[in-house]
Amino acid sequence: MTEYLLFAFIFLGSAMITVPLAVRLGLGSVLGYLMAGVLIGPVMGLVGSEAERIQHIAEFGVVMMLFLVGLELEPRHLWQMRWKLLGLGGLQMGLTATGLMGIAIALGVDWQQALAMGLILALSSTAIVLQTLGEKGQLKSDGGQATFSVLLFQDIAVIPILALLPLLSHPELVSHHADGHSTMSLVDGRPGWQITLITLAAIAAVVAGGVFASRYLFRFIASSKTREIFTLAVLAMVIAIALLMSLVGLSPALGTFIAGVVLATSEYRHEIESDLEPFKGLLLGVFFITVGAGINFSLLLGQPALILGLTLGLMAVKALVLGIISHLFKLQGGDKFLFSLGLAQAGEFGFVLLSFTLANAILPQAIAQLLLLIITLSMFLTPFLFILLDRVLLPRLASSEQREADVIDKKGDVIIAGTGRFGQIANRMLRANGYETVVIDYRASMVDSMRHFGVKVFYGDAARHDLLEAAGLKEAKLLFIAIDDKEKTLEIARFARKTRPDLHIVARAYDREHVYQLYQTGVNDIVRETFDSATRAALYSLQALGYSPTEARDMVDLFIDRDKKGVRELAGLWDPELPVEENQAYLLKAKEMSEQLAADMLARQRQADHQTKPEAG
Repeated sequence: MTEYLLFAFIFLGSAMITVPLAVRLGLGSVLGYLMAGVLIGPVMGLVGSEAERIQHIAEFGVVMMLFLVGLELEPRHLWQMRWKLLGLGGLQMGLTATGLMGIAIALGVDWQQALAMGLILALSSTAIVLQTLGEKGQLKSDGGQATFSVLLFQDIAVIPILALLPLLSHPELVSHHADGHSTMSLVDGRPGWQITLITLAAIAAVVAGGVFASRYLFRFIASSKTREIFTLAVLAMVIAIALLMSLVGLSPALGTFIAGVVLATSEYRHEIESDLEPFKGLLLGVFFITVGAGINFSLLLGQPALILGLTLGLMAVKALVLGIISHLFKLQGGDKFLFSLGLAQAGEFGFVLLSFTLANAILPQAIAQLLLLIITLSMFLTPFLFILLDRVLLPRLASSEQREADVIDKKGDVIIAGTGRFGQIANRMLRANGYETVVIDYRASMVDSMRHFGVKVFYGDAARHDLLEAAGLKEAKLLFIAIDDKEKTLEIARFARKTRPDLHIVARAYDREHVYQLYQTGVNDIVRETFDSATRAALYSLQALGYSPTEARDMVDLFIDRDKKGVRELAGLWDPELPVEENQAYLLKAKEMSEQLAADMLARQRQADHQTKPEAG
């Protein structure tokens, strides 16, 4: 017992140190877990063969991950994305795997092992890439969407790869792995037709159970209103499916993935997902730690040039294939580089498939160790590729492909900076009321699109002083700043106020701190992005709680009035050089305003109650 507790502490304690450090450095949590394994294994020697024993348990995290991947893939949504998935994802997997297989055969590897290597290395890191794109706000860009489509296809492709790999096993390697195979089986010693029938029956049972039985089972369990029993049932279901697949000789991950897709339309989908997520995350983390602990550093130190060369060669081949695909699908500029470099690494599923190939006698230990190092190194290099992209390639591309600003040959009553969703609505309202507007936006695609609707929009950076002056800043009645860049909004407001002290300025604000900055700059009216929609939601909430429409509107109007006045007062006390929690004058005023608002609300409520109370007599 003491030994198990010690190993548990070593594994979890190392992750507590390395994962936060890796995330803070922009390397991602997967690399943090790998670093933890390297630290406690090859570097400090705290674990040895124990890591392999723990890995068998931790591999269940992979099973859960594929179940959750299936749970997120609603069949209808997959059908809608079919062309993008098959086009981008299918081409990437097919061309990359074929190219890598050809290179491996040229280096003397037989075709079965070369195919396995090509399929494994064609995958990219979903964990690292999606996390990085999300942090950088690039997931919604054309390049980000193309990248997501490829990653989604790869996640789905893991399932047929797991089904295909056992067909590539080498009889001469079987003896080396025989000890690790389970003796429990429903298909051993049976003729081929019986194995086929049993396998199909097992898959049919999983699908039928998910479609017909799961709803009644979960409804019965949910009626007990005991959360831990629901969690227990979900875990038991995943374990049962994994066991059934193992008994018929299929990958447990294959069965749980199918079950996940079947349950994707279940009303209990989100509860299942939230219950399994912590277990999946913990077991996956331990799995990656065991992978890191098993890395053969003596191989890396013995042949550093070979391994680094193979790693860079792999990334170059993948980037080349992705570049060709980006050209075929007409990705432009920065999106092309984002797509090509973002997916150039190998991925965490490679660790899963390598473990699978060893267990099924597909690859020898020496090749698997080499591939393990290559995958890990390519993932370590990925954050540096994104740094290269952000700091070198994209700035140069922007300077070389920058579209010349339009010549603004029109002046109007109102200048609108930015024509996204926010600016478009304001522009339509003003034009409908007979005001001439001059709109400036820096997004070429948006400008061209708006011109198709007959809107007079000029391409250019509204922060440029000469463009604002050409748009009629000195004669305009109103400046409406609707861009979503906080710093540029402030820059435009400062210049406009300096040039026209009498100009009325309306500006879009990101948050309360941005409001303070804009007020200090001299903006007249400020619209917080979510304030109006939030107060409207509060209005509906009060009505739902029993307030009459008039009472609810009075309460909301009172809140809006007090908030607008309070924000102006707090803006005078806010100090950008002083943290809010240390600004005593600001804190005291905010507390005073909060108490006054509560008192005013109570007084208004009592007044409303008195007016609606029937007179006695």
